[in-house]
Amino acid sequence: MLIYPRFYFKKITDINPEFLKENNIKALILDVDNTLLDFDLNYVDGLEEWYKIIKENNIKCMIVSNSNKTQKVEMVANFLEIPYIKFATKPLKRGFQKAIKQINLPVENIAAVGDQIFTDVIGSNRMKMISILVDPLDEKDIWMTKVKRPIENLIIKKYLKKINR
Repeated sequence: MLIYPRFYFKKITDINPEFLKENNIKALILDVDNTLLDFDLNYVDGLEEWYKIIKENNIKCMIVSNSNKTQKVEMVANFLEIPYIKFATKPLKRGFQKAIKQINLPVENIAAVGDQIFTDVIGSNRMKMISILVDPLDEKDIWMTKVKRPIENLIIKKYLKKINR
């Protein structure tokens, strides 16, 4: 189903190299807002250590963000020393297509990680990539995302019931 992620984790730092290898994932497309960085521009706890392990395991990473705030997206990309695409217009395919071209791997080896169903999950599912949903880091959000959260929470509740059967 287009609205359900393939996998679900509490936070990005729970995704480990063993899980990635088991699922033949060789690259991660990472969302910024409320996935790597909270509303107040604090990184998710343990991000630096997590990324070091991911990098040591030769997992390629790239940021694909809907944010048009260049400084914020660049800050995270520079911190992790990875390429980025801003104003990606997820769930549209454009930003994902650019990332896939730069990553240069088959889509079945790429997972997109983000905190929103209506952008990250639907977009990556439309591209036939592996979708990984994480919980948002913070309740604070931009108004447009706040409007969608209650609907996403209902979808997540149904999804968790389905996978826990």
